Amino acid sequence: MSDIKFDYKSFLKTVPNRPGSYRMYSDENTVIYVGKAKDLKKRLSSYFLKEINLKTRALVEHIHHIEFTVTFSEAEAFILENNLIKKYQPHYNILLRDDKSYPYLVLSKGKHPGLYYYRGRKKIDCEYYGPYPDVSAAKDSLKLLQKLFPIRQCSDTVYSHRSRPCLMAQIGKCLAPCVPMSEAAYKNYMQQVEYVRLFLKGQNQDVLNDISSKMEEHSAKLEFEEAAKLRDQLLSLRRIQESQSVSGDLMFDMDVIGHEVEQDLCCNHVLFIRKGRIIGTRSYYSQCNLTDDNDPLSAFVSQFYLSENRAGMYPKEIITDAPIEDSESLTEAIKKISSKDVVFLSNVRTERARYLKLAKENARASLTAKLADKSTAKRRIDDLEKLIGISGIEHMECYDISHTMGENTVASCVSFNREGPDSANYRRFNIEGITLGDDFAAMHQVLTRRFKDPTEGIIPDVVFIDGGRGQLKQAEEVIGDIFSKTSVKPPLIIAVAKGEGRKEGLETLIRGYTREEIHLSLSDPAMQIVLHIRDESHRFAITGHRHKRQKARTHSVLENIQGIGPKRRQALLKYLGGIREVHNASVDELKKVPGISESMAQMIYDELHSL
Repeated sequence: MSDIKFDYKSFLKTVPNRPGSYRMYSDENTVIYVGKAKDLKKRLSSYFLKEINLKTRALVEHIHHIEFTVTFSEAEAFILENNLIKKYQPHYNILLRDDKSYPYLVLSKGKHPGLYYYRGRKKIDCEYYGPYPDVSAAKDSLKLLQKLFPIRQCSDTVYSHRSRPCLMAQIGKCLAPCVPMSEAAYKNYMQQVEYVRLFLKGQNQDVLNDISSKMEEHSAKLEFEEAAKLRDQLLSLRRIQESQSVSGDLMFDMDVIGHEVEQDLCCNHVLFIRKGRIIGTRSYYSQCNLTDDNDPLSAFVSQFYLSENRAGMYPKEIITDAPIEDSESLTEAIKKISSKDVVFLSNVRTERARYLKLAKENARASLTAKLADKSTAKRRIDDLEKLIGISGIEHMECYDISHTMGENTVASCVSFNREGPDSANYRRFNIEGITLGDDFAAMHQVLTRRFKDPTEGIIPDVVFIDGGRGQLKQAEEVIGDIFSKTSVKPPLIIAVAKGEGRKEGLETLIRGYTREEIHLSLSDPAMQIVLHIRDESHRFAITGHRHKRQKARTHSVLENIQGIGPKRRQALLKYLGGIREVHNASVDELKKVPGISESMAQMIYDELHSL
């Protein structure tokens, strides 16, 4: 341990034998590892023993200093560790890559509540049900509820402005609360809302019992039409219940987690089972930067279940294919943040074992597919490196220009790393101030803006230009001029020129400055990665161009006139009957519009006729 710069002996004298969380730094501000301990002194001392594995030794050699926080219990240390991992994203921790928000079904408040699909932070005042593991599960549930319970699913804006029943009411899927209702109809509507609440809480039998008793009441009063409606609803509910039930008696909530590790990549596949039904599944991947106390399954479970956006989805049981480290402390931590009791099980039999086997099979299949994608990408980049004579490619970018007859020009920059597309670094540029249709000038402008300061941000190893020698010349001039003024190594420039008939596979690669031409077939892995990044830049540019073109179509010329806000635009269009009539109106006609003075009418007239 002689190569450790950190004075751990003096430090360990200050550490108490108390539970808590600790942070290891590689310099004054960079956190490289976050951990927790039942006994901080014992845990931190273990890092500086002679017998430690290579990865832990690599971590220890980078320690600049260590900070720790004492907590009242190990459960609190669990929660603090999880929050710090999310905050710092340390290099040596196993990091759960799952930043997506979960979908919910929400029941709005007000006189006539409506049922909606919702995704995002819980910032609207509604009753939330879920979260669901994926979008399809939430939307399938919404369609099911629409068939069973005829409550509105239109937006509040549509609901408040309707004066007659919509098509959904006419086909029997809504009770039309948007039009005046009798007291009996209102009670019926609110009863359906209550059924939705019970159904979403899993109390299906309570709904069936209530509908059955109400059907008998109407029958006894000879109200056969109402009884028939309830009978149909009852039959639909029973059919749904039969079709969604599974064999066995496990009619409660549980999550089943199967995990597999290979080549430093871990896959955790979760089956979400609610009321005896598998409502969804999802695979989660993490890089296994293993140290002595960094078990990938335990790390996943703690980060996954101590996340605030999952607080509503705790099951009764969490079944894993291996024991969870410190499961008692984790259970206590979950109870602290959610007030729910959760049981961790690993040695299971019968039906639970069947689900666990299914989860493990899914984890293995998902990991195999993921590794196949990674190995394919690696092989393609390795072949590209051999082809162009450079090594260690970590970052590549491709640029493309899109426009319609020269208008609404947009440039795209897509980014790839060794694993494929790096969408976080995709960028679009609106090109302005050039002659319409001048792709060379557009390419010159986008590259100038992208590389204006080579000392900041990521500099790619290779830049691909979608175009021929003209676009390549622009790239050579811009990149050559900018990088000649710095010590930063410039990227290699390669143009991807279209072949005869613009057919895929006949492209020519032209190397910057030397103008060496490279011809490859579609079967060549190097050509496959080049065409992948070229096609992605083309797609990204066209998408941006379409958005810009659509915005231009919907943009009103009145928006460009200073002093004309939304209310005055609306008054002009409503009073005169449309934008064409506004354009054709005289100053006298314009000043008759409420809120438009004579001077403003003159300004509007001048602006419209100067375009």
